[in-house]
Amino acid sequence: MIEKSNKTLSITKQCDLLDVNRSSLYYTPSCESDENLRIMRWLDEQYLEHPFYGVKKLLHQLFLLGFFVNPKRLRRLMKVMNWKTLYPQKSTTKVDPKKYKYPYLLRNLKIERPNQVWAIDITYIPMEKGFMYLFAIIDVYSRYVVGWSVSNTMTAQWCVDVIEQAILEHGKPEIINSDQGTQFTSDIYIDFLKENDIRISMDGKGRAIDNVFIERLWRSVKYEHIYLFVYQTGNELWCGLKKYFHFYNQKRLHQNLNYQTPYQYYYGKAA
Repeated sequence: MIEKSNKTLSITKQCDLLDVNRSSLYYTPSCESDENLRIMRWLDEQYLEHPFYGVKKLLHQLFLLGFFVNPKRLRRLMKVMNWKTLYPQKSTTKVDPKKYKYPYLLRNLKIERPNQVWAIDITYIPMEKGFMYLFAIIDVYSRYVVGWSVSNTMTAQWCVDVIEQAILEHGKPEIINSDQGTQFTSDIYIDFLKENDIRISMDGKGRAIDNVFIERLWRSVKYEHIYLFVYQTGNELWCGLKKYFHFYNQKRLHQNLNYQTPYQYYYGKAA
């Protein structure tokens, strides 16, 4: 599609004409061994079904599937995938009062308008030879995906750039909710939200259900698209996701939205 050897049109011009994200051309999937990639693909599917599984149970399941993995190796792969096990916390746990700990603001909050609350997160995307990460922003009221991007690394600056672009296109939210991942407790992220007068909300540690809106988005994206295709390059993945998110926002009917689309709810066109 993009001819890098074309002397008439620059890569930037070709991307503009084809409406392709130029940065995706330079993304190459992060690599692991074939066995590790099979394990990570299986882990990704398990997380959507059983986010409460820990290392011991996962090791036993892998053994039954014929994978002989030690705990150290499994923990490393789970860390690469950003796996966040859902489990109850002991009431005696003392939270260290560091400066970048923020409360969960959505409990009992009545969400009744667009741009009142955005939810953000990063998820692992399996590919034919390697994997990449998907970052997305969803408007909680309408379920409208206001921004997204793919990358082969998880950095705070990457997340901030996507949020900044979403604000330029859709306006500023009142609250942004995230987990307590390192990208969302970094100076870059925290300072950006404070400078833009956006209230910071964070899930409780070990409480994946606090960000249930975007967790449901991941389930839809993966079962309805990612697991149905085998992408080889970052550009192919970006183009495929662009089509899917257009479908998700403007054509896919949501039961919780009275069988209307996120686009209709976000832009006030719901019947």
